[in-house]
Amino acid sequence: MTVSANSKPLITLRGVRKSFGALEVLRGVDMDIRKGEVVAIIGPSGSGKSTILRTINGLTPISEGTIEVGEIKVSDPGLDQVKLRHRVGMVFQQYNLFPHKTVLENVAMAPIQVLKQPRRQVEERARKLLSDMRLPDKAGAYPGELSGGQQQRVAIARALCMEPEVILFDEVTAALDPEMVKEVLSAVRKVAEDGMTCILVTHEMGFAREAADHIYFTDKGVIVEHAPPAEFFTRASDPRTKEFLSKVL
Repeated sequence: MTVSANSKPLITLRGVRKSFGALEVLRGVDMDIRKGEVVAIIGPSGSGKSTILRTINGLTPISEGTIEVGEIKVSDPGLDQVKLRHRVGMVFQQYNLFPHKTVLENVAMAPIQVLKQPRRQVEERARKLLSDMRLPDKAGAYPGELSGGQQQRVAIARALCMEPEVILFDEVTAALDPEMVKEVLSAVRKVAEDGMTCILVTHEMGFAREAADHIYFTDKGVIVEHAPPAEFFTRASDPRTKEFLSKVL
């Protein structure tokens, strides 16, 4: 998607640090993400990628710095979690679906229970989203009856049903068999092409190159380098980035 570089960022991180005990996982992260932008965060395991996502949606409180999503100060101790959940959706590596609830119930539950929206209106939206995810006939099925790829697409529909402005995707293909990866990446691509602001942590370099507007490379809790894909994959300047790309491309 074409994003104006002059537009005000929708998401801003400044000097974000996070420690778990003596272990400093994020060591001063700065990011600007604009509305409609698709950003991929890549890097070796343990480099802080997933922690960045979890700090943006308030799941992991930060030790230092500021995070803002629109007018919401995520780093504020008095943060309204419901308001943030409405604004920022997240899809995890593990699908986290409720096994005893149908697909439709899983997708519709949060807007009904958290946002107090009318059931009929939410279920209508949920059915449309399941259709968008190419699962129109699975509304009455239970998660255990679905493949991993289908469950992950239900999880994407569930995140979209909250009508967020931003969706965070945390290694959404990591738990899948190779043949299922393609169908989930196709679903993520549709979300991005529909204009949703997306931040992806991914090991799928081909997908990052094709779908992202901007790539961030993290190592040991810092952002080493960032650039649009065409530049990032062909003219990376930092030795750490070059070494990482030599291993994964």
